[in-house]
Amino acid sequence: MSTDPSTRGMWRVVAQREASVQVRQKSFRWSTVISVLGVVLFVVGLHWFQGRDQDRTVAVVDAEAAAIVSSAADVARAADDRVSVESEQHDDVAAAEDAVRDGDADAALVLTTEGWEVVGDRDVDSTLSTSLSVAARSAALEANASAQDVDLAALESGAAVGERLLDPTADESGTRQAVSFVFVLLFFLTAIGFGMAIAGSVTQEKESRVVEILAAAVPIRQLLWGKIAANTVLAVGQVVLYAVAGVAALLATGQRGVLDVVGTPLLWYVLFFLVGFVALASLWSVAGSLASRQQDLQSTTLPAQLLVMGPYFLAVLGGEQLKTIFSMVPVVSSMMMPARMAETDVPWWQVAVALGGTVLAAIVLVRIGARVYERTLLRTGDKISYREALRLAE
Repeated sequence: MSTDPSTRGMWRVVAQREASVQVRQKSFRWSTVISVLGVVLFVVGLHWFQGRDQDRTVAVVDAEAAAIVSSAADVARAADDRVSVESEQHDDVAAAEDAVRDGDADAALVLTTEGWEVVGDRDVDSTLSTSLSVAARSAALEANASAQDVDLAALESGAAVGERLLDPTADESGTRQAVSFVFVLLFFLTAIGFGMAIAGSVTQEKESRVVEILAAAVPIRQLLWGKIAANTVLAVGQVVLYAVAGVAALLATGQRGVLDVVGTPLLWYVLFFLVGFVALASLWSVAGSLASRQQDLQSTTLPAQLLVMGPYFLAVLGGEQLKTIFSMVPVVSSMMMPARMAETDVPWWQVAVALGGTVLAAIVLVRIGARVYERTLLRTGDKISYREALRLAE
């Protein structure tokens, strides 16, 4: 193993070589293109889903019901300008119910002995049901007030109820949750993809004995740092590319409001990814050095895979309390904290704990990983267990 002081900067050469090999691979280029397209399609789909009109048809059998539906349309539009409600005339109640059953109408409005009834197939859209109920109640009040010679306007004076939101951003909860999931998914896929590439590269060089030639010219630690640096730059570069594509798609589709909500969490996401990936890259490199052949990677990479898969399932399925706790656990926080920040406001001290803990963990893991890497990279034969590797690193 080379110890020449002049080789101290060789990690840059190793990093350049590692990066060039990765970039030339078709799988890397195609996965990047597909992921960018996926981000753009997600943003476009979000825009379509949020902006699409919701047309509702109500089957009626008389002019009185049609008038109520017309009033309900105004009520629904006041609540959500994307919703439109219109009536569809039928000969009798049975025909109206058949239209609902066949899917030609979303609901039917029929008069019974006890009042108006909204008829649905398996369920009725909540906005439509509420609008019809409000309109029918208003029509009944007007009719009853007129019959009793009561001034309805005077009777309702002071009864209006306004609305004021203490947290206007709560209306963006669906968007926030969707963005949070995308953060977690992209971190998971990128970390697993690059991680397995790092481990596979190390094992391939070890299996082909190329590493012995490299170690004769370059210190083993320089080899490790070069691999970590190259893959970190490429991985973070991909994440930045995804972020740029997402922001561009948001601006192109006129979703500046969404950008205002997720813009800051997006910047934190890139920072947390950078720190977290450095920590994970050292583990993936060690996993590759412990394996003697490609088949061994399934077991040697298991700890690193669990460290990525665990937070993924926690972020998707975990409760609020679990997310809060694990979002401050070192390394795990690099995936979970940005996802939490996308969903809700997080106290600054929790963000500081999460980031600081992951930075310290990255430093410790890289230092320990370097010691293990030095002592296991040139060992051939059977795969090396983590317990034995730590003993060798003492």
